[in-house]
This record gives sequence, structure tokens and C-alpha cells, in this order.
Amino acid sequence: MANKPDGGALTIKEQIIEDPVSGLVFQFAINDKTPECPFRFRVFGNLRYGSNRELLFGPDGDEVGAGTYLGDAPCRASWLKEVT
Repeated sequence: MANKPDGGALTIKEQIIEDPVSGLVFQFAINDKTPECPFRFRVFGNLRYGSNRELLFGPDGDEVGAGTYLGDAPCRASWLKEVT
């Protein structure tokens, strides 16, 4: 992990981003069940080593963990709209 010196905080809303060019799906989510890592970023798709990935972030925004995501790929959320 490498934090940018004097790096600022940013806000990213919970969302699912489908990238049709790469075929990857990116999911930003809040993890209410684990206060020590309340923020998740997941990547689904045909990755180089064949596994979906999950990165966990602490309350201050620092990375606190990463690994293979073994759950189901995200279903298409009812609120997800195509952007043209």
C-alpha cells in the first residue's frame, strides 16, 4: 500500500459500474457488518488469474485487506440504469 503524501479524502457513492470494453464489473459498497473495514471495492470478470477480487478499506480510507471474492457475481441491481 502506498498512500499519497498529504492525500485528500474523496467520496464515492455505492454503485455498480459495468465496463463493456473490458467486460469487467466494478462494485463499490458499504460493509455494515464489519466496522473495522466498512468499505468494499469488488472487481468481477475475466481477470488475469481467473478470480474475482475484493479490496477492503478502513474507516479512514486506508486499505486493510484484499483477496479473492468467493461469493456470487453481482446480480443486476433493479436501480442500475444504462448510461449513454
